[in-house]
Amino acid sequence: MIGYVTVGTNNLETSSRFYDAIFAEIGATRFWVEERFIVWATEPEKSKFCLIKPYDGEPATVGNGVMVAFEVSDPSLVDALHNKSIDLGGKDEGLPGNRGEHFYGAYVRDLDGNKLYFFTSI
Repeated sequence: MIGYVTVGTNNLETSSRFYDAIFAEIGATRFWVEERFIVWATEPEKSKFCLIKPYDGEPATVGNGVMVAFEVSDPSLVDALHNKSIDLGGKDEGLPGNRGEHFYGAYVRDLDGNKLYFFTSI
C-alpha cells in the first residue's frame, strides 16, 4: 500500500551516510539519487525510503507524532540496527525489547531527529 516515505534532512551528505550504513544491514541500496534527495529500496517494485532537502528552502523539521517503521527478519537484526544507529550518531528512543504481544522492536532518532522504529513480529 505504501509506495515510499520521505523524511527531511538539513545535511544530505552526512545523513545519507547514516542511512547507507543502516540500510546495508537489510539489503537496501540507493535506488535514485538527485541533488536534493536520495531514495533507497530493497527491490525496485517494493516500498522505498526517501531522504530529502525541503524544496521550500526552509530547514527540515521533525513531525510530532511521525515515525517510520522498518520491518526486519528477526530480533537480532533489530538489536543490530539499534546499535548501528547509536554508533552512527543517532539517539536512543527505546531500547530493543518486546512491544506488547506481537512485536519486538527498538526506537531511534536519526541525525535530523526523525523517529525510526525497527521491528519484527513475534
